[in-house]
Amino acid sequence: MQTRSHIKQNKEFESAKMKGTATQQSPNTTRNVNAPLSHLIQILSSSRVFLAPPSLPIVLRLGMDGEELTEQETALYDRQIRVWGAGAQRRLSKAHILVCGITGTIAEFCKNIVLAGVGSLTLVDDRAVTEEALSANFLIPSDENVCAGKTLTELCRDSLKDFNPMVRVSVEKGDLSSFGAEFYSKFDVVVVSCCSFTTKKLINEKCRKLSKRVAFYTVDCRDSCGEIFVDLQHHKYSKQKREEAIECELHYLSFEESISVPWKALPRKFSKLYFAMRVIERFEEAEQRKPGELSIADLPAVVKLKKELCEAQSLNESHIPNVLLERLVTDTREFPPVCPIIGGILGQEVIKAISGKGDPLKNFFFFDAMDGKGIIEDVSGKT
Repeated sequence: MQTRSHIKQNKEFESAKMKGTATQQSPNTTRNVNAPLSHLIQILSSSRVFLAPPSLPIVLRLGMDGEELTEQETALYDRQIRVWGAGAQRRLSKAHILVCGITGTIAEFCKNIVLAGVGSLTLVDDRAVTEEALSANFLIPSDENVCAGKTLTELCRDSLKDFNPMVRVSVEKGDLSSFGAEFYSKFDVVVVSCCSFTTKKLINEKCRKLSKRVAFYTVDCRDSCGEIFVDLQHHKYSKQKREEAIECELHYLSFEESISVPWKALPRKFSKLYFAMRVIERFEEAEQRKPGELSIADLPAVVKLKKELCEAQSLNESHIPNVLLERLVTDTREFPPVCPIIGGILGQEVIKAISGKGDPLKNFFFFDAMDGKGIIEDVSGKT
């Protein structure tokens, strides 16, 4: 069954504001935790509270599974716990996130999940700082002396640690495609950006071959357009319907399976950005270009490839407007105001996947600042 939903841009900004209010709290804040503990006892009927001896930190134990939140975590994440519960917060604090490819959108995403209180965040990107990166990535210091001799990930790591010292932020050096499956097994979520078509498929395949479930996301932002892909494999979660908690399950296709669905099998009003992004990916792959290595001089060749793909897929060329391709080819840089929107939605989806609460995105999300709308497209057509 195909699903579509439209999200107004102003609502995303309001949501981002609300999240910021709910998550930002000084790590140095000291407060009496009796009130939060009492509140949690009331809302979690299965919770038990044990007061440790004075020489030990107070610990909140949840149910009988041995999970626990320390006094410091309870105080720091108090307002978040009131929103999604102590169990969800504990799952976040145990989650290990891998992010490959640092962009302005990724910077916004990292900020969101660090403030939310994930267990650890590992960054992979050996590139040096460029003028383009400075225009969209607020984590990069403006002082040139600080940036000297450091990679993007090293600079972002130092900035992210200031947001939440309780989250372990580290840097991993090396070529993304060269890491073996055992490397990815250390993580619960893998997010990739600035990667080629082939690399996306390769990493997704490695994640799927693991004995544990690893959530996989790709995110790309070109000009004022953004795309998110999600693969949660077999995902179980709960959601509230009226006053009842309902258990749900979704089955996802891999990245390769999703983009292999025949275009003619997709709905007539399917997002034009989906087709345009596939054309750009194929062109970069065929020309052995890195993501974003395009210019207006490439437009004729891109349009030619579009015609060939539309003919092969039995799709009317009007589904991929040349004016849209021109935008994606002319300015491949991120449009800074779009970064917090895409990064905020990606952060929201990762939190939902880890916590197991709320309907997750399935399986593509597209945003275009020209009309201020976000569209969710389910390419798999399965539930």
